[in-house]
Amino acid sequence: MTETREATRNPIKILGILIPLLPSLILRFAGEFIRFKSKAQKAGRIFQDELLRQGLDKTTAERLTAFYLEGSDPFKLLQALR
Repeated sequence: MTETREATRNPIKILGILIPLLPSLILRFAGEFIRFKSKAQKAGRIFQDELLRQGLDKTTAERLTAFYLEGSDPFKLLQALR
């Protein structure tokens, strides 16, 4: 119990605990980011194809797809949550 209190009070110990975890966290985040972006791109292609199939012209479909994909940017989503 006292060790836990000491660790929370001592930022150097907290940093010492977090440093070994950083590489795995970075790799995990990068993998999830790549997976998320590839799924968003695939959904964007399907969305644009469907817009074209419904009769929209190509420039309008491209602009709407860009707006659609803008919502799947994880960094913008994190900024909105701040």
